[in-house]
Amino acid sequence: MSMGMFCVIPTPFRKWDENCADLVIPFFPFVGLLIGALWYGAIWLLLSAGLGTVMLAASMFLFPYAITGFLHIDGFMDTSDAILSRRPPEERLRILKDPHAGAFAVVSVLTLFVVCFASAYEIVSGSSAAWKLRFLPFMPVVSRSLAGLALFSLEVLPQSNYGSYFTKNIRAVHKISLVLSGIFAAAGACILTGARGLIVVAAMAVGFIVSILHAYRQLGGISGDLSGYALTVSEACGLIALALV
Repeated sequence: MSMGMFCVIPTPFRKWDENCADLVIPFFPFVGLLIGALWYGAIWLLLSAGLGTVMLAASMFLFPYAITGFLHIDGFMDTSDAILSRRPPEERLRILKDPHAGAFAVVSVLTLFVVCFASAYEIVSGSSAAWKLRFLPFMPVVSRSLAGLALFSLEVLPQSNYGSYFTKNIRAVHKISLVLSGIFAAAGACILTGARGLIVVAAMAVGFIVSILHAYRQLGGISGDLSGYALTVSEACGLIALALV
């Protein structure tokens, strides 16, 4: 169910069980682990095959968006449109639900793509590309653990069907599973990439917290769009930090 919600990879089991809805978000980081493993494998194969640096960088920054069907980019654009509009709260919420892309959404996603492409280029063109690529399997796990915790911990917008549906019957064990997923991912990244991996994890966490709290204050609650927005910002911060360390 979590795979079907957050990934375009075909799954043999498509039955939706309402009784398991409260487990979809706790399994979100496991979807991230699969995405991260495929991300690392694809880029490593392209690098080994001798693909040009520019094309390799483009493939690297686009892969996690494409494999999720650009789901979180949609949330990033909708939220950017709303919070950058500087309109009254009621109008921001209307813009958030508007299916049309406004100027702020377009400018924001173009800026995101330029920054992420530049970061990916620095990663794959540098002499330390081999160890930096080892961080990729963990990045989607960290971002999705943070997104799940935010959804379970903050007040959900009343008009968010996504948020209200998946936060029913939430217990402490669901939050603990997300915390442990994030800790294990951070620990694995640090083991494979050293102290610099901890810097990247910290950059992701700071990017997520700052973006989600800013959007939360602007809109008065959290929703699927806001989770996707902060997740996207977190992963962008991770790429930037990975390029700089």
